[in-house]
Formats: sequence, structure tokens, C-alpha cells
Amino acid sequence: MSEDNASFAELFQESESKPVRRLKPGQKITATIVGISGESVFLDTGGKSEGILEASELQSDDKESTAAVGDKLEVYFLKAKGGAQLFTISIGSGKNTEHLEEACRSGIPVEGLVKEEIKGGFEITLGGSIRAFCPYSQMGLRRVEDAAAEYVGQRLNFLITRFEENGRNIVVSARAILEEEREKLRDALKETLAEGETVTGVITSIRDFGAFVDIGGVDGLVPISEIGWSRVENINDYYAVDQKVNVIVKKLDWDNNRITLSIKETLEDPWEQAAANLSIGKTLTGKVVRLAQFGAFVNLEAGVDGLIHISKLGKGRRINHPREVLEEGQEIEVKVESVDTDEKRISLAPSDYVSAEDDKESEDKLVKNFQNSRKEQSGTLGTLGDLLQAKLAEKSRGKK
Repeated sequence: MSEDNASFAELFQESESKPVRRLKPGQKITATIVGISGESVFLDTGGKSEGILEASELQSDDKESTAAVGDKLEVYFLKAKGGAQLFTISIGSGKNTEHLEEACRSGIPVEGLVKEEIKGGFEITLGGSIRAFCPYSQMGLRRVEDAAAEYVGQRLNFLITRFEENGRNIVVSARAILEEEREKLRDALKETLAEGETVTGVITSIRDFGAFVDIGGVDGLVPISEIGWSRVENINDYYAVDQKVNVIVKKLDWDNNRITLSIKETLEDPWEQAAANLSIGKTLTGKVVRLAQFGAFVNLEAGVDGLIHISKLGKGRRINHPREVLEEGQEIEVKVESVDTDEKRISLAPSDYVSAEDDKESEDKLVKNFQNSRKEQSGTLGTLGDLLQAKLAEKSRGKK
């Protein structure tokens, strides 16, 4: 037997030994490219029948093939025809658009061109000529400020969610596909992501309470308290949407789809340097950053705040709220009263503040000084009296 005949016999025997694989329209499988010829790509689907995919689905804009023999693809089964099984990557990406209703029924993706923005959403062109509609809410996972600039002219994959009137009323969703892909990424992250890990992400949204960061298919929240070491009032002053950031995974709660992240913990803690520089009794100039019922917070340097208790404000006068004597943004000279490095707390007082103990000590000193002065004066007067008496006695003797 010749080598060619032997090879053919082996291939035939191999194909005969394969089980018959019955597929349902819309079923998704992984296939291997075994040949490319003209407008067809031939697939090994793991069964006796050969799979065929339109070559145009694997071509770039300049008609160059983006795949090669041996590549594995995820494809959707369309139907059996002439002993072959027809597949697609997404309906509409090739020339065949006759399976849109089947795509709707079986959940097969369709490729569409976002043609223009219209009332309520966008007009989508499927297969080059069939019109469909995609609502704003179904274009992506999150709201986009300038949707027209973001989407018009883009080729995207959609799922057909409504197919009516023989194709005259078609509604599609890109979000449904993105959510499916996101779910796969989430499952993969569940296997690898761990608390305490540092990862790189992209800011997707900024709110008053924090920033959402995409860490690879899943959004986590950086609470405003974890943005930086210093007090942050407006996150937009520090970061922007689409900006890359390093974050530390603080907490993973997969059951409730909550991931808590921190930017702050990737930054150097300013307390380490501050603890070395601050000493009790040291006088500094700071800025009042927040007023609370119990006192005023004063920023001494980036990320380091101290507290002046309300009892130390008012210069001895009792006040009900620090705003009676201070306002946010005001500069004030303070002195350090205590530093708790473990709790990261600094107690401050106005530089001219005098405590009750100091005040009593000062009063006692004044009284003592006064008493000593009186004694000195008394002693001096006694000596003068003696001198006067002596002088008078002397005069009296002279007259005699």
C-alpha cells in the first residue's frame, strides 16, 4: 500500500472511529481549523461531519486572514447542509444574514455596525443592510457621557433580544454579551484574586463616596477614605475616569459582588516621617480642615492632621462649637501636646493656650512674688524708722 493510500486509510479509519456528534442550532463549541480554501474555513468539530465557517469572518479590514491552520475557535452551530455542518463566530460578521431569527432564538451573537444615534438609542446595521435598534441602556455596562462619540462607527457584537414582523422589528443588546464575558472573567478572578494583593486597574466611575476601579473584568470600590492619606473632599481633584491606578484588595465578598480596594495603602504613609519630626511642645503652623462639635482638625502636613479639643478654644471663654472662633481654611499656630503613633492621633492646642494647671501655677507664683515684695517693703520701712528715731534722738541730745 502506498504512503498516500496508507495516510488516507488512516484518516478514514480515524473519522469512522469518531462518534456522531449531534448539535443543536445555536450550540457553542470549540473547533480546530484544519484547512482554509477560498471562501471557506474547514473545522474539526470532534465528530464525523466536517464543519465549515465563512472565511470572511476571519478576515481583517484589508481582507487578510487573521487565523491559521491549527488555531482553535469558539463557534456557533447554524445548521447541517449537504453533509457539512455550518458554523459562525457571530452572525452578520460574514455574508450570511438569513439566520437572524435563529440567532434570536438560540442566543447566537450577531455583528453589527453602529450607524447613528436616534431617539432612545442607536440604529444598528446587521449584515450590511438589515436595520436594528439598540437602546442606550443596552450599549454597554456603564453610562457614557458622550455616547455618540463613543459608539457611532464601531462594529460590535450584539444579542438579538426581539425579532418581530419577519425582521422588520429587531432589537439588540451589546450589554448582554459584555455581561456574559464579565461573568467569565469574574469566575477566573475568583480562583486567583486574594485579599492583600496589589493589582493594577482602571478607574471607570467617580462618585461622591468613592471610585470604581476595573481590576480585570470586575469593578471594585475604593471608598473616599481609601483614596489618600490626607482628607479628600473631591476625588476629581486627584484622579480621573480611565486613569490607571495601583490598588490593594482590602476585602472580597463574592456572594454580594462587593470588592473593597485601597489606593491609600499603595502610597507611603506620611505618619512614619511625621512621627519622627513631631515632639511635645513643638510649635507649628497648620490649616483648619474640619470643624466638629468636639473640636477642630488641623492639617500639619500632607496626610497628617491633629485635633484641638473644644475645651482649648475660646481663650478661656466657654463656646458651644469651634466655628464660633475658627473657620475652615484658616491658618493657625498650634503647639503639640501629645502624639500617639499607634493610633495615629495628635493632640494640639493653640500656641497661646494656657491650661488651668498652668494658670493656677502662674497665679500662685504671682501671689508668692507679691507676698515676698510686701515682706521686703516691710523690712525696709522698719530700718528707715529706726534711722529716723536715731536721728531725732541725736537732735534732742544736741539741744540739751
